[in-house]
Amino acid sequence: MGLRNHLKYTFQLHLAIIYTVFSASNILTPSIVAVLGARLSMVISGLVYSVYSAVFIEPFTWSFYLASVIIGIAAAVIWTAQGNCLTTNSDENTIGRNSGIFWALLQFSLLFGNLYIYLAWKGETHISDHNRRTVYVALTVISGVGSILFLLIRQPVSEVSSTEQNKSDDESDTVLGPQEQRSQAIDAIRSAICIFLTKDMLLLSITITYTGIELTFFSGVYGTCLGATNGFGSEAKSLIGLSGIFIGVGEIIGGATFGLLNKFLRKYLGIGRNPVVLLGLLCHIIAFFLIFLNVPGDSPIVSDEGTDRVSYLIPSKIIAMVCSFLLGLGDSCFNTQLLSIVGYMYSEESAPAFAVFKFVQSISAAIAFGYSNYLLLKWQLLILGVIGLFGTISFILVEWKTEAHSRGFSYNRI
Repeated sequence: MGLRNHLKYTFQLHLAIIYTVFSASNILTPSIVAVLGARLSMVISGLVYSVYSAVFIEPFTWSFYLASVIIGIAAAVIWTAQGNCLTTNSDENTIGRNSGIFWALLQFSLLFGNLYIYLAWKGETHISDHNRRTVYVALTVISGVGSILFLLIRQPVSEVSSTEQNKSDDESDTVLGPQEQRSQAIDAIRSAICIFLTKDMLLLSITITYTGIELTFFSGVYGTCLGATNGFGSEAKSLIGLSGIFIGVGEIIGGATFGLLNKFLRKYLGIGRNPVVLLGLLCHIIAFFLIFLNVPGDSPIVSDEGTDRVSYLIPSKIIAMVCSFLLGLGDSCFNTQLLSIVGYMYSEESAPAFAVFKFVQSISAAIAFGYSNYLLLKWQLLILGVIGLFGTISFILVEWKTEAHSRGFSYNRI
């Protein structure tokens, strides 16, 4: 039991390192993306992800913690670059659709990864070296191929035109010198600070904070709670993977619905960003209430032996999976609309804006990982509910301003 608890806290320390470095690195990522460009930034960061996966093929203590630091930096760069790429390849009419498609494709990893683990490792009490190597060799290869494919992303028409114009004006201007790169990097950091201090971004930061906390909950806490609930019987551990599958299904359905059907929803049904976020809050409130009734309150903090306690209901696998689906669907509602509104509002400064986005989100996720091993489930659910409510209100206020501005009204009239 001592060894298992040691491994549990080692994993928590691993996550804490990643999110701490992730948070700090977002200060510099606008400069990196400004100098390297979004496409090259994604390729390099993606290859770092491949190296990170390769570390687990034959892990050592020193490589494990070093990889935690490096992946934190790469994660900050790739998220900022992806946000910048998403924005520059979209306009005000397509940003909602593209955000939804991006989110749905991203969440396919939850579906396929967890499905493989659930089927391949079902009934296993010990994960052999062969099974571990098989998984991480596959992840390394897939990650490497995906990173190289970033090179095929098209350059926005506006950037192509600008580059061609610069070449025709002065061939020497096509390559920035060290002084110009340094100035560009400093301007990107200054722009990120200015964006963070704007009223709209401060309001959106409440919503972003909520997405970071609930990310920690559905990705690290909820599955652990299910696995620690002895009332689920011998399948308690396998429910961790099954829960991930249902979360992924909810994420994919939400991303696809609000992406592919975005134009239809806005044009014919008049459904903008606010109703989607309200749907996300409703899904999460229902899920939190059912989790409170279905899962023992001490499940986040018990040892590896689990808990025999029962909450208000006899633990139900069906309710547990419904909650997983609602957690994923609600998360997609919040994140697709945040990507959409940030890309729309800061289309000219997308890299600094998305760096601020991920900075706030990763800080809140790191804080949530810090208290998740010490607070009873009911208090964690209460924190989620309160911040989710205020985050939804703040998002609605910003969206009202955005809609008024797009229709030619003054912000002061809101």
